[in-house]
This record gives sequence, structure tokens and C-alpha cells, in this order.
Amino acid sequence: MAQLHAESFILPPPWSQGELEATLASPFTFALIRPNAFLLAQVVAGEATLLTIAVSPTARRTGLGRALVTDFLTQSQTRQATSAFLEVAETNHAARALYTAAGFVPTGRRKAYYRSAGQSVDAILMGRPL
Repeated sequence: MAQLHAESFILPPPWSQGELEATLASPFTFALIRPNAFLLAQVVAGEATLLTIAVSPTARRTGLGRALVTDFLTQSQTRQATSAFLEVAETNHAARALYTAAGFVPTGRRKAYYRSAGQSVDAILMGRPL
């Protein structure tokens, strides 16, 4: 998973193997895994959070991301979540379009939230009811 995440991200910085393992150790976390893609999420107190989604650059624009987001919404409801949230880099237009198509709307902004190699980008907070 760490290798795929590293292939998929520059900003925000990719998660390390240790960060992935620590996140997956939580009883609130679940993973959705497909060939060339995965999504990590948590459901806590009725709120689902999409933590990260990674799709191999060679498998993009094939519907994998859309399928994972759809599965995230379904799994979150199964786990008794009534709302879903995520944050996305302001500059990640493809991901923002994917989330908008899945019914997410902007709810806020975190200034200069993502930082890497001297670069900073705002995070757009998005949410939707389930």
C-alpha cells in the first residue's frame, strides 16, 4: 500500500508504511482494496471520514476511484454513519470533481494545510449526508 500511495501522491506527501499500519490498527478504520487502488476510511460516532484514496497513475480514469468512493459510502452506512467527510488539496481538480459527482459539497478550507518541498496548498473540506 505504501508503494502505491507513493506512486499516487506528491502533495500531500505520501503516507509511509508505518503511518498506514498505525491507521489500519485502529478498530474504527476500514480499507477497501482493488487491484491498483485502495481507500482508507474511519467511522467514529456516526461520522465517516475518507482518510486517503490512492489509484495507480496507470489505472486512472478507469472508474476505480468512483467505485471506491461508492463502496466507501455504502460501507459507511453499514457501519451506522449518517454523514461523510473528507479533505482534498485545492489543486487536485480530478479528485474534487470525483467527490462532487459523489454528492460531496465544500464545507470549509484549511489554509496551507498540505506542505511538501517548500510548497503549501489549502485543503478543501467536503461533506455530505448519508
